[in-house]
Amino acid sequence: MPQAALPTVLVVDDELRSLEAIRRTLDEDFSVLTASSADQARGLLESNPVDVILCDQRMPGVPGVTFLKEVRERWPDAVRIVISGYTDSQDIIAGINEAGIYQYILKPWVPDSLLKTVRDAAEGQGLRQRLSHLDLDLRVGTPVLRQRVASKQAQVESTFDFDRIERGSNSPLNPICAVAQRLARYDLPVLVLGESGTGKELIARAIHYASARGAGPFVVENCAAIPDTLLESELFGYKRGAFTGAYEDRPGLFQRANGGTIFLDEIGETSPAFQVRLLRVLQEGELRPVGAPRPIPVDVRVIAATHRNLEALVREGQFRDDLYYRIAGATLTVPPLRERSGDIEPIARRLVAEVSAEMGRPGTTLSQEAIACLLGYPWPGNIRELRNEIACAVALSDSMEIPATAFSARVLRGQAGLSTAASAAALPQAGTLAERLDAIEAMVLRETLLRHHWNKTRAAKELGLSRVGLRAKMQRFGLEG
Repeated sequence: MPQAALPTVLVVDDELRSLEAIRRTLDEDFSVLTASSADQARGLLESNPVDVILCDQRMPGVPGVTFLKEVRERWPDAVRIVISGYTDSQDIIAGINEAGIYQYILKPWVPDSLLKTVRDAAEGQGLRQRLSHLDLDLRVGTPVLRQRVASKQAQVESTFDFDRIERGSNSPLNPICAVAQRLARYDLPVLVLGESGTGKELIARAIHYASARGAGPFVVENCAAIPDTLLESELFGYKRGAFTGAYEDRPGLFQRANGGTIFLDEIGETSPAFQVRLLRVLQEGELRPVGAPRPIPVDVRVIAATHRNLEALVREGQFRDDLYYRIAGATLTVPPLRERSGDIEPIARRLVAEVSAEMGRPGTTLSQEAIACLLGYPWPGNIRELRNEIACAVALSDSMEIPATAFSARVLRGQAGLSTAASAAALPQAGTLAERLDAIEAMVLRETLLRHHWNKTRAAKELGLSRVGLRAKMQRFGLEG
């Protein structure tokens, strides 16, 4: 790495011994130029970049302050220092006011003190130049930064777009998303109802990024995850010293969401006391952090969600009716996954792609038997349960195509139980005896395999078949697992 050039100091003094003494004091730390008159100094300034000027005040012809006043106009970046053997207050005042003097040094000067003064002046000059360059870089870079921010914003909006909410072509979510997209244009509070794991937060994010607040923050809080006392300080913040352990001011999530959206998940789990605090914030548009002397205004859109029946809670006195009407400006209900069978396959394929990429196994897919197994299970835990099931299947499967046997016994049992009635109902009511017997045999074979997690040895033993015979029947009926 090349060594940085030394700062340049110009010493102007009509006394040659003084010039030499200053040069010897400075030449180890600086590149020193000397001039015995203002005219000579001008010539050096015109041909050399100079960081610091040391100038004697009493010189024949042009006094030091007069010369440095000219320097201030023509070479303003150079730091200007006056050296004088006289303590004329008028000279000092003129030097400060007219020539912008950095420091006024009296003779006889002390070498160490002079050296420190010049070092400080040169360092300050270097910092000012660096700051100026950074300011210039920032001005030049602002369009680039603006473009990057816009690109990231567009990427985020695309990621959480309503069209990216995975669902089938005839999904019950389609009309819900259409309504939510219209609601996004208006600054209304929205209440999203539905069982846990149905994707309520995805709907809330899509509303936020489709709204005029999309460039602002989207902040999430699960109201059921922490006690009321902590929830209050988490949402509203606190001041230093408000309670034991409050060692510094902490802004709450409402302040962090200012200009954007806050998503209050499981709001039905909050206590009546907390609901009073929240209602005030929503009504007044301001909050008071714990221990704060005065309220703080906030501009936040609230999207709340719950799996509880809030209307029933209102009737039972467990949820304030005035808060309910405040948050339920518009209400959306997300149906459970068991009522969206057409969504299971596209969601499962999307989850497999995401999870396999996270686990370093990109390209993993679902076999047809695996999809059939997923379609036959009721998914009481909804999408959250489906994701966990797929994550385990990806981790446990030795093949890049996940078989049905990779799923848990719970899913296989649920699928088998549901499929028995479905298969019986689907048996052909017409056709030749051979065709109807084949259909029954295929149903029995498939459900036996499911019950034994597609373990062919155990299934063959139950059915009284050899493994070769079982394999032949599986191939005949297209039941490769």
